[in-house]
Amino acid sequence: MSTLAHTMMTAARSADSGLAGPGGLDRHPYADGPATDRAGTPAWEGAEPELGRVGRRAGGSRGRGLHGQLVQQLGQMIVSGDLGADRPLVPEEIGQRFEVSRTVVRESLRVLEAKGLVSARPNVGTRVRPVSDWNLLDPDIIEWRAFGPQRDDQRRELSELRWTIEPLAARLAAGHGREEVQQRISDMVEIMSHSVAQGDALTFARADSEFHSLLIQLAGNRMLEHLFGIVSSALQVSGGPVTGCDRPSEASLAQHARIVDALGTGDGTAAEAAMRQLLTVHPEAERVVPAPREH
Repeated sequence: MSTLAHTMMTAARSADSGLAGPGGLDRHPYADGPATDRAGTPAWEGAEPELGRVGRRAGGSRGRGLHGQLVQQLGQMIVSGDLGADRPLVPEEIGQRFEVSRTVVRESLRVLEAKGLVSARPNVGTRVRPVSDWNLLDPDIIEWRAFGPQRDDQRRELSELRWTIEPLAARLAAGHGREEVQQRISDMVEIMSHSVAQGDALTFARADSEFHSLLIQLAGNRMLEHLFGIVSSALQVSGGPVTGCDRPSEASLAQHARIVDALGTGDGTAAEAAMRQLLTVHPEAERVVPAPREH
């Protein structure tokens, strides 16, 4: 076993993963469906006015006082469907409900507008925009969707996007002769092989994650690497499968080895095919591989 492989296996066994257990993501108090408000009553009438309870997780809008907390509260309500385009968002009403200044409300609405969630027009006011206008790769919107009624759709969409990115990355990576990166990728497969033999799921998962990250790096496409990072992080937040296999298995190990062999010979077609096969071998395959949908 190489020095890198031995070091990583030792560190993985001794470190705390810090990941939530099964079902842990569903413990957060996000709405599961649109609220049924009384006719003519602002949707925030039933919202939690104590903004200190908002923003318990790290994210793009958190850690910025009342402004960031109000962005979090309103963003969740928009994404969950509690606030719709049927009536304008009146700053005075928001300020009164959440007991914040007009400046805080104004700055919060500007943040939401930058994310594509709302638009402000003269004589029309500030209104919620359709989902097609939202910046769906924004970290905050990803998190709000992950804990709202759209979470299943988001998991599917992210998985489909990843299923498109990684086979292409594997093809591109086979065309680059960066031996040091290829060696590190091979080391990850060595670590995974020992993990399968020992039933060490944690070490396997970490080596698997590093394998995929190195492969994207080897592809040599900065935009692809950036997009992969967003999708991987989003899948982790959304509870979807982040790598090719979530637990040690001989089947997934064989596909990883095939990818390494294809990289070594510069065979992009074989690398792409092996990656596609890898993304179908674990028990959660139905959530990764795009399936025909009814229209």
